Formats: sequence, C-alpha cells, structure tokens
Amino acid sequence: MTMVIDYGHEAAVSRIIKASEFKAKCLALLDEVERTGENLVITKKGKPIAEVVPHKAEGKRRLFGALQGRLEIVGDIISPIDVEWEALK
Repeated sequence: MTMVIDYGHEAAVSRIIKASEFKAKCLALLDEVERTGENLVITKKGKPIAEVVPHKAEGKRRLFGALQGRLEIVGDIISPIDVEWEALK
C-alpha cells in the first residue's frame, strides 16, 4: 500500500496507475475499487491527475437520536438546584 500526500492530507491508496492503463482497464479497476474499498490514483506523465474512491452511501441522517450511545448523563439533571441565577437578580 502506498501513501500519497495531497494538500496536506494523507490517503492510503492500493495502486497508482497511468492514465493509459486506466483507460484500457477502466471497468475492471472500478470493480476492484468497489470490492477492496481502496482508492486508486491515476497519473499522467507521472503527475497525479485523478483519484477513484469507493462511494460511501449516506443514509438519511436524523437529528433525533443522533448521539444515542455516545453520551452519558451523570447525576440528576431534572431536580432544581439551590443556586440563584445572576440573570434573575
């Protein structure tokens, strides 16, 4: 696996190939990206020009319950406290 640094971000890629090879094997390479989940960098004259990444399907995000299982309530959050707020003075 090769590491490519692009604009300060590191991305692990399985292969770096020439554009001519990508053109000849496009459908097979797309199947490989889908199967392995790894990125593919396409170069032209040794310079990276494109990256093929697997699609990540995003389900409908709901706000209600988004943090379920990520937060823990500690203590009693329902009972009133005996502290007078400065804003009420």
